[in-house]
Amino acid sequence: MLKLLKRTLFLGSISSVLFLASAYQSIENFEPYSQEIPGTGISFDMVPIPEGSFKMGSSDGASDEAPVHEVKIDPFWMASHETTWDLYELFLDKSFEASSSEGPLTPEIDGLTRPSIPYLDMTFGMGKEHKPAIAMTQYGAIQFCRWLYLKTGVFFRLPTEAEWEYAARAGTKTKYFFGDDPSQLGEFAWYKDNSEGTTHKIGQKKPNPWGLYDILGNVNEWTMDHYDANTYSKRGAKADNPIHLSEELYPKVIRGGSYDDSPEELTSTKRAASTPEWKRIDPQIPKSQWWFPEAPFLGMRVVRPLTSPDPEFIEKYYGTAPMEDY
Repeated sequence: MLKLLKRTLFLGSISSVLFLASAYQSIENFEPYSQEIPGTGISFDMVPIPEGSFKMGSSDGASDEAPVHEVKIDPFWMASHETTWDLYELFLDKSFEASSSEGPLTPEIDGLTRPSIPYLDMTFGMGKEHKPAIAMTQYGAIQFCRWLYLKTGVFFRLPTEAEWEYAARAGTKTKYFFGDDPSQLGEFAWYKDNSEGTTHKIGQKKPNPWGLYDILGNVNEWTMDHYDANTYSKRGAKADNPIHLSEELYPKVIRGGSYDDSPEELTSTKRAASTPEWKRIDPQIPKSQWWFPEAPFLGMRVVRPLTSPDPEFIEKYYGTAPMEDY
């Protein structure tokens, strides 16, 4: 009971700690940059997402997208592309990371708990090079962020649902960031009508106005939030950096739609949720903490807040134990 209470208190404190006022942080260096992974020759690009307010949700979408409400977001960086296998596999396989790195792994990296090597081909035959990493659990995505932190000294995390929608909209108020006409979707996204049933290399379509590629389509993207169909109606007319967390394992919010979805599933406001059905064929008891063997449409994109939390909070965020899944 005490353990659950501590966990609940921690979850409840995230919204007040995770987004400490960035108004006191200089933004002179708040510009696009390339984050290098030391000793590997691999990097990924980050783009600044300015602070601001927007109308979250939709009045003509699904019922869980209503009511429309005003949300204020603090500034952060977001990866310009979805996390690829080129990078994720360094985290996945310590031997591969060691063979690909200059010099030995540091003790922190060497002792890091990593995903179990999957018994299935987690690319689902779709390939790896420059393609989005797929089918990781939310826990696996967070632990990848932990690996990035240990490698770079920079705090990365998953976006909140509100941050994701704010970034995807990029200041627009239309159904998609390019307008309301789904016939234009093929210029910006891989989806059911043009993907040929597979993921595609990142960055081949046009970005949104803030420089985010494949923010719609290709693969769905993890957020931090727990899914509740009534989240918006419980939130009120205005909210600052909102987040909804829970100690329950399912469902969690995913956003953006995938290569296997229709245009209606790729709007900036569309909400979707994780489900235990994605582990139906997993023979392990308890089931894997790391993989969804029936979710080839699910990936991730990292963010970096302008103001990093203190080290104690960072360790709590990364160190929350996974729940057993039966």
